[in-house]
Amino acid sequence: MSFKAALGFFASLAITALLSVNAARAEPVKLVGFGDSLMAGYQLPATDAFPVKLEKALREKGYEVEIANAGVSGDTSSGGLARLDWSIPEGTQGVILELGANDALRGIPPEQTEKNLDAMLTRLKERGIAVLLAGMLAPPNMGPDYGERFNGIYRRMAEKHGAALYPFFLDGVVTKANLQLDDGMHPNSEGVDVMVATMLPAAEAFIKSIPAKE
Repeated sequence: MSFKAALGFFASLAITALLSVNAARAEPVKLVGFGDSLMAGYQLPATDAFPVKLEKALREKGYEVEIANAGVSGDTSSGGLARLDWSIPEGTQGVILELGANDALRGIPPEQTEKNLDAMLTRLKERGIAVLLAGMLAPPNMGPDYGERFNGIYRRMAEKHGAALYPFFLDGVVTKANLQLDDGMHPNSEGVDVMVATMLPAAEAFIKSIPAKE
């Protein structure tokens, strides 16, 4: 083989390898939004649910991503733990984990909530699935003692398991009636837009931290 032919051959191999790498990275990152009614999109059209709107926002920023909605209205951390394994399919690369709001509303001991989140994070880590933990705050009517015990759960769990942390899922919405449904608890469509815009930088950083499939 002549030098020119050999050079062409190896150049062709390099281009093929580069195209293969780019094709592999072009595969969508598969995420699951796992949570309660705040994730599910309570009383909203399916297209207005948080995972759907976050996926759209990320795609508009140039990210190839698919986000499945595994939110169940009324779910507690115990309910989430019970359904975790079958709700998170094989091939999932990352989970946005949002649970605990209903625990606080029902006055479930924060220690139980923490135990359940700990178990979920452990299982996901064992499966090699990255987690963005979406935090929650206890309602003020639960009192300062309950709030102190509950509000520190998410940071402790993120630090323990090396998970990414988004401190408060309802950031920018919780005190604004125009962004909530009439129940004063759940976001309306405009509220979901605010939640998505506020979380977007954290979601981008989370996606960048997930290794590309080999």
